[in-house]
Amino acid sequence: MEIKSPPKGRAKAWIKRIGFAGFLFFLIKGIIWIGVFVALGKCS
Repeated sequence: MEIKSPPKGRAKAWIKRIGFAGFLFFLIKGIIWIGVFVALGKCS
């Protein structure tokens, strides 16, 4: 039984897409956390 890997172009495109989505996710998450800390700082 042989496991077929997807064509290299497709795999590379998926890795780029997941990498870009991950970057955006963590960027937005970080901005939200900064906003939370700023808001908490202004409250106290």
